Amino acid sequence: MTISVIAVLVLAIGYLAAAAVVPFAPASASATTYSAPTSTVPTLDFPGYGATAVQATDFPESLRTGGDTKPRSIASISKVVTALVVLEKEPLSTGEAGPTITFSPGMQALYAKYLAMNGEVAPMPSGLRLSEYQTFQVMLMKSANNYAGSLAIWAYGSMDAYKAAAAKWLDQHGLEHTTIEEPTGLDAHNTSTATDLVKLGQLALANPVVKEIVGTKQVTVPNVGEIENSNKLLGLDGVEGIKTGTLDEAGACLLFAATYERGGKQVTVVGAMLGGVDHDSLDADVQRLLRTVADNFQVVTLTHAGQTFGTFSTPWKDHADAVSKSAAEVLVWGKTTVSATTHLDTITLGTKGERVGKVRFTISDHDPVTVPLVLERPIDDPGVWWRWTNPFQGA
Repeated sequence: MTISVIAVLVLAIGYLAAAAVVPFAPASASATTYSAPTSTVPTLDFPGYGATAVQATDFPESLRTGGDTKPRSIASISKVVTALVVLEKEPLSTGEAGPTITFSPGMQALYAKYLAMNGEVAPMPSGLRLSEYQTFQVMLMKSANNYAGSLAIWAYGSMDAYKAAAAKWLDQHGLEHTTIEEPTGLDAHNTSTATDLVKLGQLALANPVVKEIVGTKQVTVPNVGEIENSNKLLGLDGVEGIKTGTLDEAGACLLFAATYERGGKQVTVVGAMLGGVDHDSLDADVQRLLRTVADNFQVVTLTHAGQTFGTFSTPWKDHADAVSKSAAEVLVWGKTTVSATTHLDTITLGTKGERVGKVRFTISDHDPVTVPLVLERPIDDPGVWWRWTNPFQGA
């Protein structure tokens, strides 16, 4: 064998050896175009009078209003403020009765005072002693003005001190369009906007004691008698509270909340309707509004399991899709926009089901959702023959 032949053989063997071990360049990756789900702008059934606001809790962009936006007299909805301001000073935990209140002659005198003003009152016999919780029941369920005034005096010592505490509380909670002059709502200068009242309703539901009481239909309070909730919608159409209000200057008013199950989740709607002619017609309008709000919850599918979000292509003409590992859906309210951002990892070879990236969904009025992407099929080594016949193409 001549030297030249040997040299050719050495070079050939060297080439074959080198070609067999040269590393591959990563597969090229391309993301697919995402077709976002669509939704519609909700149409709500607002009444043609007064002022109304409604919002699905935890869906900030769902706030909708009808009627005027000016502060209006809120009547006995004021007692929700009274409850929360008193609980600021004398807090109660769930299941607690709280301290005993001995009703003083000054508190008992409120019965005649508020009765003369044609206000709702409840019996307060001489020597009456009730727990704080029981007193809240009479105030919030029966809307008894003498019990609201008594709670303010008991907690703060005087009506003036209560008024100052209420103003401070309103400021702390951002209710800047709400004015509270006294604890009952008999003063027409107790005013608020419908949107402020939605915030107030959400604060009320966040307090477990208040939420429990306003959601109770009937109770018997010792030495006071049987107390029925003034909210006649309670238990209908998912309604779980919150407070009625009636005054010549205010008309019929209702701060309301209702809970529904949508998409396997509990969702709560809070609203306020002010300026109705009477409670029967107002209640019917609230029911119609709540149905239109509830109908606008929808489950939006972001992706199905196995949906393609990208493709990997290799120099040896192999292709494998990057697909969503699992399905993902979100509960939304009203018109919602969805976009997707796909990130594909750098890979050369891979096994079926191997994680190769992620897709991040951005949803209006909702936290982002991230779903892993995996290989739909393996990307295998093409073998030595391809390497030998395609010198260094994979590099």
